[in-house]
Amino acid sequence: MKIYCVNTESYIDIKGGESLSDILRLIGPLPFSPICARVNNRTEPLSFQVFMPKQVEFICPSHPSSLRVYVRSLCMMLYRAVSLVHPEARLCIEHSISHGHYCRLLTRDKEPQVITPDVEALAVCMRSLAARSLPFECHDRLTRDAIEIFRSQGLMAKVNLLESLHELYTTYYTLDSLADIYYGPLAPRTSDVGVFALEPYEEGLLLLTPDPADMTCPQKSVPQKKMYNAFKEHLRFNAVVGVSNAGELNRVVEERRSSDLINLSEALHSQSLAAIAHDIRKRGARFVLIAGPSSSGKTTTCKRLAIQLMTCLLRPKMISLDDYFVNRDQTPVDPVSGDYDFESLYALDLPLLSAHLKALLRGEEINLPTYSFELGRRVEKKRPLRLEKDDVLLMEGIHGLNPALLGDVPVESVFKMYVSALTTLSIDDHNWISTTDTRLLRRIVRDHKYRSTSALDTLRRWPSVRRGEDKWIFPFQENADAMFNSSLLFEIAVMKEYAEPLLRGVPHDATEYSEAYRLLTFLSKFMPLPETQIPGTSLLREFLGGSTFTY
Repeated sequence: MKIYCVNTESYIDIKGGESLSDILRLIGPLPFSPICARVNNRTEPLSFQVFMPKQVEFICPSHPSSLRVYVRSLCMMLYRAVSLVHPEARLCIEHSISHGHYCRLLTRDKEPQVITPDVEALAVCMRSLAARSLPFECHDRLTRDAIEIFRSQGLMAKVNLLESLHELYTTYYTLDSLADIYYGPLAPRTSDVGVFALEPYEEGLLLLTPDPADMTCPQKSVPQKKMYNAFKEHLRFNAVVGVSNAGELNRVVEERRSSDLINLSEALHSQSLAAIAHDIRKRGARFVLIAGPSSSGKTTTCKRLAIQLMTCLLRPKMISLDDYFVNRDQTPVDPVSGDYDFESLYALDLPLLSAHLKALLRGEEINLPTYSFELGRRVEKKRPLRLEKDDVLLMEGIHGLNPALLGDVPVESVFKMYVSALTTLSIDDHNWISTTDTRLLRRIVRDHKYRSTSALDTLRRWPSVRRGEDKWIFPFQENADAMFNSSLLFEIAVMKEYAEPLLRGVPHDATEYSEAYRLLTFLSKFMPLPETQIPGTSLLREFLGGSTFTY
């Protein structure tokens, strides 16, 4: 039997039943030491056995798929360390922040209390586990048996999830006699994932994983107090409504209690926007900049904020920063793809924008520019604008938090707002839901509905979008005067029915199939929730359709 190895661009004879580790030894040394591989464009552990002709590609450690394997493996090592250093504690890995993964230790009470972690002792224990080169062993067992294992370890979030899914078999891992589930492969051994750092962080600790630019050292943490507070507020909301993980959400759907959850989540959005509107009024700001990454819901946020501003007796006016694009021949070019980089700050006519805003502050009338994407240049149209008393100008765009955007416009006249889907729902205590994945699912659904773009094309474009966000948005998050969390507790359950058929349409021979398969695996942990209960004013309607707003 032959398999095709992408790394050597050749066919290799095998008997059948060899693991990926065996095949790696057959092909000889590679320029890197892989901890996983793609088999027919699905990411698999090196223990995966090959029984049929397959395409195999060993991927480098800095590849996004390998990094996920690395992070999952470190999370299991941290869980084992917590079980040894703080056996009374429950580990909760809650979300990504400050270039790391925020974790808290809680008591196992009905109303859990925070336990201050011994961060140094945990780090020493993890380094000991790495030095011992222990295997991450994969098992497939009847779900009822897996449930009893996790119940005995006190992992009730996993128990609740497995009970809600009604699957016959469950795959889990063991490390040093401790069992856990991670929704993707782990590294072969603890010695393969020895680069990390632990730091005290707020009520818990920060797990810092390897820097993709230099896998020999962990990433450096950065202060993100405002982001932390935004996450913390929503985690408290989750606790109050009793939905913090996928198992609890599935139970709400199964018991037909979803309408209450939807109403509560929508009310939280309205309350948050009302508080921001009152703050804008109190400060006397004339310009409101609304920024955030792709598919964070900036457009609907802008429209709903306008309504709240009117209840504060202000008159909102809205413009798009897109109209300030420079002509196509002046647009910067992406150094990686060679395409026009419309996400660059310098794709905007900054001097004109600054001049217009200062003129508005002086009470003068301006003529708003009009940009034609079809022609790739500005076109002449009559669009006069003047700010009267109690007028507030809302401007939506990805660069709203960048201090270079407005030049010397007086800072006291500007209110900056950051919008993103800061997902606080987890799959279980040790598996969080990435904010990036939430936004990607939104974009896949929206691009298909409004732009006739396939999931494959959206997935291909996504790395370039992410590079732009890393460069132009995320470094300036903490400049915001207010953060609005656009995520909704129920949204993954609603997105499931829309996204799954689109992801299944990604061809298996495309490299993007690996990402589509990962997202399908993620979505399989949620019961579907029909969108019929979602109100027309919901931010989610920006992506699903059926909004009462005009876009």
